[in-house]
Amino acid sequence: MSTYTSAIDHIREIKQKHGNWQNISESDAARMMVQNRFKTGLDIAKYTADIMRKDMEEYDADTSKYTQSLGAWHGFIAQQSMYAAKKYFGTTSKRYIYLSGWMVAALRSELGPLPDQSMHEKTTVPDLIREIYTFLRQADAKVLNDYFRELQAAKDAGKDTSEIQAKIDNFESHVVPIIADIDAGFGNEEATYLLTKSMIEAGACAIQVENQVSDAKQCGHQAGKVTVPHEDFIAKLNAIRYAFLELGVDNGIIVARTDSEGASLTQKIPVSNEPGDLASKYIDFIDVEEIDIADAKENDVLLKRDGKLVRPVRMPNGLYSFREDTNIDRVVLDCVTALENGADLLWIETPTPDVEHIKMMVDRIKEEQPKAKLVYNNSPSFNWTLNFRKQVIAQWEEEGKDISSYDKDNLMSADYDGTELDTAADDAARNFQRDASREAGVFHHLITLPTYHTTALSVHELAKGYFGEDGMLAYAAGVQRKEIREGISCVKHQAMAGSDLGDDHKEIFSGDNALKAGGEKNTMNQF
Repeated sequence: MSTYTSAIDHIREIKQKHGNWQNISESDAARMMVQNRFKTGLDIAKYTADIMRKDMEEYDADTSKYTQSLGAWHGFIAQQSMYAAKKYFGTTSKRYIYLSGWMVAALRSELGPLPDQSMHEKTTVPDLIREIYTFLRQADAKVLNDYFRELQAAKDAGKDTSEIQAKIDNFESHVVPIIADIDAGFGNEEATYLLTKSMIEAGACAIQVENQVSDAKQCGHQAGKVTVPHEDFIAKLNAIRYAFLELGVDNGIIVARTDSEGASLTQKIPVSNEPGDLASKYIDFIDVEEIDIADAKENDVLLKRDGKLVRPVRMPNGLYSFREDTNIDRVVLDCVTALENGADLLWIETPTPDVEHIKMMVDRIKEEQPKAKLVYNNSPSFNWTLNFRKQVIAQWEEEGKDISSYDKDNLMSADYDGTELDTAADDAARNFQRDASREAGVFHHLITLPTYHTTALSVHELAKGYFGEDGMLAYAAGVQRKEIREGISCVKHQAMAGSDLGDDHKEIFSGDNALKAGGEKNTMNQF
């Protein structure tokens, strides 16, 4: 990365080679170079991959150093989450962006709102990655532009510039890693490879891929999930790694997701070449019924198991059922196999946010892969309040505590707000990420769809007041006054959209001829 001083030296040197560049200011060109640190998506992918690798090493040494992200469905939302991280915590360290396939399907498809079934245009995913990084890079440019304005004002006033110069030289970028959801790869392994390349070129350093059948993909929190044999999933892991290596992103991250805990079906029976091989282990999970050859139907599919002839249980649609109570064993085998074949991180889709349940699976995985780490979905599909109230009640029952004042069938009741149960459950929610990272190997916590819900909630609140008796007070008190008092940059929406940055560019390009927007009559001066 160029410092402001080194960039000035660079521009001065190349100006000497071109006699007709007299209109180019070394300081202005250097300023623009520093404000645009990342020239391509590959620059971003390499930079953020290194960040993730470093964070993974730090987590291995200290599990309190876990990472977090919020799902973003628009570049502006991703930008504002990083603005908030810097404003309230002074850094973007350990904060990422999650790109959710669910939100792409629901909010970004040209076909309109869609369920999470890989029916949206696959190009929408790299397009959103590019959009997010456009907004994050613009955030860098905007904040640095403000610093350069301060620097020039200090120089003009003859003041010491060392403090503002240090802010420029030590500036921390808003560009952070994106963990990008590729669903089940949108096709075969070649399709996965091609889409992965496009996502990496857009800036993604971490690709999350799941072991469902691509053309039968379901949301991880819905029924009807169909998994693929391990050999098929390994081929997609290979395709993703080759894409990273081809593009020079040597530290690229693969997040291997298993949906086996909630999946009860498979589409095909793999070929086993010898007893106990990977295909054989997968086949052993399939539900079967013992059969006499005389009872076999024409074109029946039959297997030999433990010296007996058996028929796999098959659905009317041709899919095969797994044996009941094999889901956890399948999750463990999926995870161990993925880590043995190039995956860096695991994702286990679970039915509830239960640290003990996650830990049970991760402990088994760590018996074979001691450095196993999870990316965990803190999903809005969980009823967090209800789940933790249930967990607290169960714990109290086990301890012999009197719970007769609580109706276990109505624990969501507002009657319990502010009670001992409510306090204990909220504490469990508050500590969930810390506990899961310490006890259950969770390196990264994400919420897949938070900004889908926050957008709906905030718009509903504004509409309720604005279209009702409050009128403009709903906006003035409910939005703008809060922005002003919290010091949210977006209250100056013109500057947020780049008007100050554009004014400075115009002045650089046109000098005194620049027609600028930020004069006395700009109403943003009210803020």
